[in-house]
Amino acid sequence: MKHKIMAICDTEEGYAFRMAEYILEKVKLPYTLHLFTAVEELEKFAGREEIEILLIAENAWRMIREEFVRSQVAQMFVLQESEQAEQDEICRIDKYQSPEKVVRKMLDVMAEGEGFTEYREATDTAVKMIGIYSPVKRCLQTSFALTLGQLLAKEHRTLYLNFEMYSGLGELLRREYQTDMLDLMYYFQSAREKLALRLPSMIQSAGGLDYIPPMQYALGIKEVPGEQWLALCRDMAAIGEYEYLILDLDDGIDGLFELLKNCQKIYTITRDDPFAMAKLRQYEQMLQAEELEEITEKTVKCRFPIFKQLPESLEMMTHGELAGYVKSIIKEDIYG
Repeated sequence: MKHKIMAICDTEEGYAFRMAEYILEKVKLPYTLHLFTAVEELEKFAGREEIEILLIAENAWRMIREEFVRSQVAQMFVLQESEQAEQDEICRIDKYQSPEKVVRKMLDVMAEGEGFTEYREATDTAVKMIGIYSPVKRCLQTSFALTLGQLLAKEHRTLYLNFEMYSGLGELLRREYQTDMLDLMYYFQSAREKLALRLPSMIQSAGGLDYIPPMQYALGIKEVPGEQWLALCRDMAAIGEYEYLILDLDDGIDGLFELLKNCQKIYTITRDDPFAMAKLRQYEQMLQAEELEEITEKTVKCRFPIFKQLPESLEMMTHGELAGYVKSIIKEDIYG
């Protein structure tokens, strides 16, 4: 199937290359990307190919022929450079902001439109799903998951997903989110064919690890069946070309065991105190009673040593004693 084309045109070469680099490395849009720093080259190319999306700087847009835009470009975005925007129907985006914000605005407009319908269901991907779940609470589960994810992200495209009812991640990272995991599930359920446009604008990064903001208000999570979470995970992996998905799981979601069954590895953290050991035994008895031995077979139980100090920032989890412990797990267990 022939890929649709997205073009970037800006006579300011440095900006054009930075924008193209960001889109290619971080966003993974479902378009073949072409870069132009001269309007003449863009028009010559368009004489041979139709352009689905054109992101063009205001300086280049003023030199382009109007009939070219009408006949060869399906949707155009102008990178506004001057303070006074002209009153017309062209979508303008402030050029002098981060590439992340420019692309997010562009994708939001595209996702609201009717033009994008290309979609291929990701029933199978090469992604390795790693589940982290423990019936024992306050056991450093999320610290372990973030450390594992940030270390893997140094060498592989990795996405972290937090399914906790109350993660507190936004406050701990000092960030405010406009959308979260439940919003992404809503987009998936209502317009699955546009997920490739919604996903890149929702992805955040902490310590080099991609993640989707966890649920801010988790009342609706029980209404989402497990097979839909699984399908969403597979689609996200295919769209983002992720090699690893780190699932930080919680009792609150429906389909917990459906997700665990589809993980290649499961890490269950426990402690030596009587309460922790009793909870773990009850959990394992339940798995046996429900004939979920495959989850038991994939599970690695972790009892952490006493760490003298953990990193103060969740964006620096690759440093310290816990990171050293997790590095040995990656080397001996995941890679091995």
